Parts: sequence; C-alpha cells; structure tokens
Amino acid sequence: MKPLLKVDFCSHEAAKFAVMNWHYSKTMPTPPLIKIGVWENNTFIGCVMFGRGANNNLGASFGLNKIEVCELVRVALNNHVNQVSKIVSLAVRVLKKQSPGLRLIVSYADTTQSHIGVIYQAMNWVFIGQTSSDKRLILPNGKILHSRQFSKSGVKKQYGEYRTVPTPSDGELVTIPGKLKYIYPLDRAMRRQIKQLAKPYPKHADG
Repeated sequence: MKPLLKVDFCSHEAAKFAVMNWHYSKTMPTPPLIKIGVWENNTFIGCVMFGRGANNNLGASFGLNKIEVCELVRVALNNHVNQVSKIVSLAVRVLKKQSPGLRLIVSYADTTQSHIGVIYQAMNWVFIGQTSSDKRLILPNGKILHSRQFSKSGVKKQYGEYRTVPTPSDGELVTIPGKLKYIYPLDRAMRRQIKQLAKPYPKHADG
C-alpha cells in the first residue's frame, strides 16, 4: 500500500533544505519562486519549484508575457514511493489553482547529468528540441560559473547593475551541450498552438 501523499506550499527554509540535500545542483534558483512541498505519511520528502527561470524572454516565442509562463526549476526529492511524474502533476495542479492566468510551463532536461526528460515524457509534455551549447568557467577552487556569471571584459550586468565578474583567464573554460526543452500547456488554446512544435521524444542510447 502506497503511503499517503500530500503536495502543498512549503517554506523557503524547507525548499532550500530539499535542494541542498537532494538536488544535484545544490543551488537555489533565482527568485521569485513558488515552492511546493511534498510529504509521504506526513514526512517531508522534498519540493517542486517553479520560477521565472534565467531567460527573461521565456514566453516571447509563444506570444506570452511574464505572468503567463513559468519554468519548472527544481524537483528535489529524497527517497520516495510515489512516482515522480505523479508528484509533479499534483504540484502543477497546485500551481494552476494559485496562478489562474498561467498558460504554459517550460522545463529543461540536463544532458550533462544523463537526463532526457523521462518525467516529462511520462506526463505527456511536449518536447520541442535542444537548446544551443553554452560555456562554463571552472575556477581553481572547483566552483563552476554559468556564462551569465563571467565575461571577457570582467564586467557583467546582473540584476540591473554592472558588476565585476571573473574572466575566462581566471579558470578553465569548457563547452557544455544544450539542454532538452519541454513545454506543458495549461489550456486548450495553448495546446493547439504548440502542437505543431512537437518532436519525437529523445531516448537513451541503450533503449
């Protein structure tokens, strides 16, 4: 018998605990965030988080403004019995109820972690392709910086302000492959709009 599953809003502290302990990135996404906790038999086992993501024009290609689209930015779970697809589906329901004007969710599968989006495929998300490759800077202390966090000039505009940042000469510059992009419509009109964008689901090389 499966344990009692509860999915509801959780505190920032609980969400951060889940990410730091149960997500490979060990980093919290940029706010604002909607943090939805997950419990099995009243035991906290993780969280699902939605946010605006790193792309300020996330919904532009779909004709959507910032309040009509969001990104699924973290699924951070400890050992659990219920399927991840079920947990995320319930989190989406909570999100829709809290944000009735939302029309589309975007998410990415990180190929560097051997992820191909199995969760999204199980939920019938629409796969629309792979993003462009990107750069990362590995500092001597082992910290890995996103391309938004360094520049050739040593200056970068962040959160509306120009700030001093590392340059490529401060570490080892590496190229990483693009991520697999999935989208999930929240109304019939949006589903019709994106239907033509659907591509065959990617599969693991061994099957």
